Amino acid sequence: MHNSRGSYSAPLDDDPDRRVSRSWRLNDKIPARLVLYFLSWSGFLVSFMMRNDMNFALVAMISNENFTHNQFHNGSQAVLAGGTKDQLSIVKSIIISSFYWCYVLSQVAGGIATELFGTKCVFGWSQLATAICSILMPFAAQFHYIGVIVLRSIQGFASGLTWPAMYAIVGYWIPLTERSRFMSSFQGFSIGIGLTYPLCGFILSEFSWPYVFYTTGTLGLGWCLLWYLLAFNTPREHPRISEEELNFIELNVRKEVINAAKVKIPWLKIFRSLPAWAIAITTFGRIFVHYVFIVSGPTFMGKVLKFNFETNGFLSGMPFICSYISSVFFCYIADKFVMYKVLNLTNVRKLFTALSQIIPGLLIYCIGYIDNVHILLTVWFIAVIFITASYAGAMANIIDLAPNYGHSAAVLAFCQTIHMSASFISPLTAGFIVTREDSIDQWRSVFELSAIISILTFVVYQIFGTAEIQSWNKELPTHDDSDEGKILSKPNEEVDKTTALK
Repeated sequence: MHNSRGSYSAPLDDDPDRRVSRSWRLNDKIPARLVLYFLSWSGFLVSFMMRNDMNFALVAMISNENFTHNQFHNGSQAVLAGGTKDQLSIVKSIIISSFYWCYVLSQVAGGIATELFGTKCVFGWSQLATAICSILMPFAAQFHYIGVIVLRSIQGFASGLTWPAMYAIVGYWIPLTERSRFMSSFQGFSIGIGLTYPLCGFILSEFSWPYVFYTTGTLGLGWCLLWYLLAFNTPREHPRISEEELNFIELNVRKEVINAAKVKIPWLKIFRSLPAWAIAITTFGRIFVHYVFIVSGPTFMGKVLKFNFETNGFLSGMPFICSYISSVFFCYIADKFVMYKVLNLTNVRKLFTALSQIIPGLLIYCIGYIDNVHILLTVWFIAVIFITASYAGAMANIIDLAPNYGHSAAVLAFCQTIHMSASFISPLTAGFIVTREDSIDQWRSVFELSAIISILTFVVYQIFGTAEIQSWNKELPTHDDSDEGKILSKPNEEVDKTTALK
C-alpha cells in the first residue's frame, strides 16, 4: 500500500475568498460528496450489521442441552463446539466482549494507519476483513468456540479503524456549512442496528443461524466493491468530479486544510488538550446511555415488559431507524445555525451536545418509574432519538478542533479510545447490577446511574469544550473568535443557500 491521498492545487478562481455560486440543474452530475455521503452512510450501516448479528445468532449457536456437540443443526437451535455446560455463561460473555475490547484498542492504530495509507485503504480493508470474518464464523463455531472469539476479536480491531478513517476524510471533502449534515451519514449505524434485529429474527426462524453470518458477510463484500470503485481520499483525486464542485470544495473548506504541509501528528499535544478530553468524557456519558438501549434494552423489554420475540425485535429496532431521521434533522438545523450565525460554532456544538445527553439522561431516569407501557415506550423512543443530536454536537466538534487530514483522525482515535470503553463498561455494569432480569428495582438502579453519568459528563464539556481550531493543528495559528464558523466569502456577498447535501 502507499499513501495516495493526493494534494490540493490552487483553486481555479482568482479570488480565494470568493464563495463559488452553485445551482444544480437536472442534467448536472450527481455531486461527488453526495456519493461520499452514501458510501459513509451505507458503510456504517453494513459495519453495524456485522457487529450486532452475533447478539442474535448466539441464541441459536449455544444449546444448554448439548453444548459439547460439534455439528450444525438445521432447525432453530444449533450448538457451539468446545467447552462444557458449566462454561456456557462465561463463553457467551467472552464472545460478546471480545469485539469491544479489541475495538477500543484499535482506535489509535486507526489514526496512525489513516495518516500513512489514507481513508480509502484503511476503511476499505477494515470492512473487507470484517466481512470475511463473518462468512468464516459458522466454520469457526463448528471447530471450537475459541475460533469464534478470535474472529470476533479481529472484527473488533478492524471495526475500530473505520471511525478515525472516515473522520479524516471529512475535513478535505466537506465545507463547514455542510459538515453537520454530512456527520448524519455516520448515523447509518442506527439503520444497521434497526435492520439487524428483524432480519436476524427472520433468518433464525426460517433458516438456521449460519445464514445470519453468510448474509451480513455477503452484504459487507458487496459494499467493499462499491467503496473500491467510488471512494477517493481527496476531491482532486476523484476522476469524475466536476470542475465546478472541485472549485466549490476547495474554496470553502478551511484554508488551514488546503495549505497545510504534511507534518508529524502531535500526539502529546492531543493528549494534553482539554477540549479533546472534554469531547472524550462527554461522549463516554452519551455512549454509556446509548448502550443501555442497544445491549440491555431487548432484555428489559423481554423480561420486564414481557414482549414476545417478534414484538421485542420490532420495538428494539424501530427507535434506531427513527434516530437516523432525527440525526439528519438535528444536523440540518445545526448547519443553518452556523450559516445564519444564530449562535457561534462553539455554542452550536454545546447546544446539540446538551440535547443528546441532558434530555436522554432525564428520560432514562423516568423510565424506571413509569407504569403505563405506552407512555414508557414513547419516552424510550424519544430518548433514543435525542441521543443522535450529538452528531451535530461533540462528534462534529472533533473536526472543528483539527480539520486537517490525519489530525482529525488522530483526535478521534484519542477520543474513541476513552469514550468507546463505555461500549463494554455499560453492559458489564448493567449485568453486575441486574442479577434478576425481571426485577424493576434493579433496572431502576441502572437507569438512575446512566442518567447521572450522562448529565455529569456533559458538565465537563460545557466547561472545557470549544470549536476553535487548536494551535497544534498542523502547527498553524488558531483563528479568532470572530472567525468561528465563518464561511469563506466576500463581505456582504449573499450566501448561496443551495448545497448538494440538502
